Amino acid sequence: MTDTLTRPAAASALEEASARARTGVARDTSVDAIRVALLVVVFALHATMFGVSGGPDGPVLRNALDHQAWFGPVSWIVQIMPLFFIAGGFSSFHHWRSMRSRGSTPADYVRSRLQRLVRPLIAVVAVVAGGLVALSLAGLPADLVATAGFRIGQPLWFLAVYIVVSALVPLMVRAHERARVLTPLALLAGVVAVDVVRLSTGIEAIGLANLLIVWLLVQQLGFHLADGALDRLSRPKLWGIAGGSLALLAVLTVVGPYPVDMYENLNPPTVALVVLGVAQLALFQLARPRIRAWVERVHASRVISAVGERAMTVYLWHMPVLVALAGVMLVANAAFGFPLPDPLSTEWWATRPLWLSVGAAAVVPVVLVFARFERGRRMSRASSGSPGSAPAAWSTALDALCGAAGVAILLVTGFGPLQAVVALTLLTIALVGSARMSGAVRGWFRG
Repeated sequence: MTDTLTRPAAASALEEASARARTGVARDTSVDAIRVALLVVVFALHATMFGVSGGPDGPVLRNALDHQAWFGPVSWIVQIMPLFFIAGGFSSFHHWRSMRSRGSTPADYVRSRLQRLVRPLIAVVAVVAGGLVALSLAGLPADLVATAGFRIGQPLWFLAVYIVVSALVPLMVRAHERARVLTPLALLAGVVAVDVVRLSTGIEAIGLANLLIVWLLVQQLGFHLADGALDRLSRPKLWGIAGGSLALLAVLTVVGPYPVDMYENLNPPTVALVVLGVAQLALFQLARPRIRAWVERVHASRVISAVGERAMTVYLWHMPVLVALAGVMLVANAAFGFPLPDPLSTEWWATRPLWLSVGAAAVVPVVLVFARFERGRRMSRASSGSPGSAPAAWSTALDALCGAAGVAILLVTGFGPLQAVVALTLLTIALVGSARMSGAVRGWFRG
């Protein structure tokens, strides 16, 4: 009986030891599990937003949840991006400190992150841009193609920001180690200052500064989770932090100037998202023992690890798959009258479980095919940099900016042929490295 009871914990310990041996980074099953859960929420939310119907002027593809008053309170639950960045901060903190302890430089860390983030993105951009061009040549209406490209590109904002935030991890970890309290307070002051100026002047562009400051601050919360600071807080204190944060959020949104809908607070990011992130952090810390116990009880660690290794592929490909399925539904409707209930109608809600199930099933084979780009061979220390050949800090920074700029072009201008070529060029520079590419170009001209 004792052996039966202890076997799950022992298996979990062996799996964590194996992961540590492979990566050099200690794993936390609760953080790994919550990242997978957040990915499921993102997929379910994006799938639910799809409103596919036929109109008097032809097929319609729109966000079914836009301008729905009831969605505001719901968004407090399903707006999980703050917790996503907290979990990312936790992992980045351990990853960078592990690399640093083995003698790696900040440039090595940034290059490793660019490899993991940019490689799968290049595959998406190439396939999606090619597919949209093919649809245009086949005679599909230009506005419908543009709408499909816009829907596919919407989630990419996260990757543009995440590339920059990840590139700053070595610097931000150093700030955390030197000023654990002052660093987040300074960032919070910056967030509030941007909000005040934006709200007082009405110039929305000012809020774009918080695309960086807000998520750097939320990442810092992940650092505090990673260094064990929250482990020293009692459960009553954590409940107090969570309750106080939610109460403050209610004041900011119901009485104050911020929208109740947390997705409206996403563009541009506001201090409301930071407050929501603090509440999510406290609630997650309260739930961590139960999450760990659940992972061990149902032997879920291997499944969680398998999904986690493909998380970026899932994130990048779920929207193209959903858009493709929506296209199939529109074709079926035109060909043989496949029913397309009006979004948010009773019939539409009744079909959502089937739509979610079909969408999830369709994502699986696509992820299995394209996960090789995310799980490809990591760049060795010898190829990423060694004494005398390591890229300068400025060139590594340029690589990160090229990666973010490549995503930004698609977000602003869409997946047109020219835009895709420019974006792929920038992403290739980010992946290969500007220093190596410039050296290869110089060598070609000399040759």
